[in-house]
Amino acid sequence: MSKRDGKILSLSGMNVSPENEGQLKDYFKANPEKGMHGIGFSAYEEGQEPGDELSLAQVQRRMTIIKPYVQWVRSFSCIQGNELIPMVARQQGLKTLVGAWLGDDLEKNELEIEALIKLAQDGYVDVAAVGNEVMYRDDLTEEQLLDYIRRVKAAVPDIPVGYVDAYYEFEDRPAITEICDVILANCYPFWEGCSIEYSLLYMKDMYRRTEKVAAGKKIIITETGWPNKGQTFYGAVPSQENAIRYFLNTQHWAQTDEIDIFYFSSFDESWKVGAEGDVGAYWGLWDKDEKLKYV
Repeated sequence: MSKRDGKILSLSGMNVSPENEGQLKDYFKANPEKGMHGIGFSAYEEGQEPGDELSLAQVQRRMTIIKPYVQWVRSFSCIQGNELIPMVARQQGLKTLVGAWLGDDLEKNELEIEALIKLAQDGYVDVAAVGNEVMYRDDLTEEQLLDYIRRVKAAVPDIPVGYVDAYYEFEDRPAITEICDVILANCYPFWEGCSIEYSLLYMKDMYRRTEKVAAGKKIIITETGWPNKGQTFYGAVPSQENAIRYFLNTQHWAQTDEIDIFYFSSFDESWKVGAEGDVGAYWGLWDKDEKLKYV
């Protein structure tokens, strides 16, 4: 738990302070059987962005880097080389949460849905995510999204199917919450302007609010994280200290309360500055050159 004097206590016997950020690697070494539950897989190298084709070599290289630290990998698309991510993950012994990226381009949506179904039928998908923050972006109507979810559920009845969005969307859209086999919630205290001192309590509240509407269904936090550089967002301050504090507190909570979390993200990706400003490039645990940042 974070304390207001800047200490983080009781994480596998460690006493981690802002002056001792290098213990991230020690944390992983001390927890080889646990590591992280999962991580969002950042596939795009410097100079690439969504729409560019991913190569097998880059997916394999990055998967090999993160493999010792995670049990699950989350992907965000099923086309343009992203379909390689669950294939490589499975080859390396990792489980997969595979997402079809949906937007306002209906022709592209068809490609994504069909590719997700094929990957699932071929045995590369442990959990299927039909869309990511589509309601938040207002890219589709709720009924359009429900139709896509129904199609995937009918095609792969033995695989849990859900939809990823901000936690509060599941409060506001009971039809979506009801159709999902598993609730896939993004929880970002940072993007709600929460200070680091209260960020863990804030995220716990996000989770509890989701629990109230989940009707006993499994909840997976599909994204949460804290950037280490960039502009302040209200009370949320990006920094090396805050990023490592948030990561360690989150992992402690996940292990203690048995919460499945996909941390965001694996590698820094510069293309994200277009949507998020300068802070968008600094969400990774590894930098854009694939070096672990907090050592």
